[in-house]
Amino acid sequence: MYEVRTDLALEAREKFEEDNVEIKGVRLEEEEVAGDIKIVKVVIETENGAKAMGKPRGTYITLEAPNMIDEDEDYHREISEQLARMLASLLPEGSKDMSVLVVGLGNREVTPDALGPNVIDNIMITRHIIKEFGTYALGEEHTRKISGIVPGVMAQTGMESEEIIKGVVEETNPDCIIVVDALAARSTKRLNRTIQITDTGINPGSGVGNHRHAINQEAMGVPVIAIGIPTVVDAATIVTDTMSDLIGAMAESSRLKGLGGTLETLDEMEKYELIRELLSPHLNAFFVTPKDIDEAVKRLSYTISEGLNMTFSGSFFKQA
Repeated sequence: MYEVRTDLALEAREKFEEDNVEIKGVRLEEEEVAGDIKIVKVVIETENGAKAMGKPRGTYITLEAPNMIDEDEDYHREISEQLARMLASLLPEGSKDMSVLVVGLGNREVTPDALGPNVIDNIMITRHIIKEFGTYALGEEHTRKISGIVPGVMAQTGMESEEIIKGVVEETNPDCIIVVDALAARSTKRLNRTIQITDTGINPGSGVGNHRHAINQEAMGVPVIAIGIPTVVDAATIVTDTMSDLIGAMAESSRLKGLGGTLETLDEMEKYELIRELLSPHLNAFFVTPKDIDEAVKRLSYTISEGLNMTFSGSFFKQA
């Protein structure tokens, strides 16, 4: 079985289902929400399950909303509310008065990678206000101390994001870290339509083969929750999917039947490796993003920041 290039635990789990392979130690829960929103929780419970999935033990919650790319404020607010509910379920116990550091990973100058920095631009930063004027300065009974940082990328700073964040953590002592980053998907259908939230932290760049130091509880010393939306997909994956569709069309057509020949006998791994070889060396590390990525990232950053602001608000917990 070839390695699926994706940051989404749900897609890694689906690959095993396609191959009719059962994974012990991995639990799947699904929930349908109004407005065509689907929530899937993948819980990796054992080390064997983690090894098979290629992801750390923990909880991965995926929110799928097919219309998330549309400009519908009411729909996006519903997504933000579901995101706040998901995030609240992963926050540590006794979290109403905690200090939270929100980190926007990515490169502001590269649009598909600018999700994290854009989210930081739109969250409500309160740490400095509460430190100066006290807990009730913002008029709510329970208000968290929220701080934010955009560490940039190594090409801009010469430092690992993990090094920068660790230094900030040592100085500010947050109770929890929330990391926001753009992800890579296996399926084009999930681009800009899926949100993943996990309590395992994140390995920046892993989806595009650019592995950086992990940002997780082990490295930071405090719980780390990661939120991400896939904005890019591997070019080899697109060509492989197109090949599979073409072979299927050939098999159904009386005129083209048998034209696929040897291609029909290839399994998914062989097709993928064939495409990677054909694309190499010029397009082997080629990733694709939708043409409207500028507007999509701008809109989705508002959706995530609104969900974070809801989660941090004491009034949200009173309503819940």
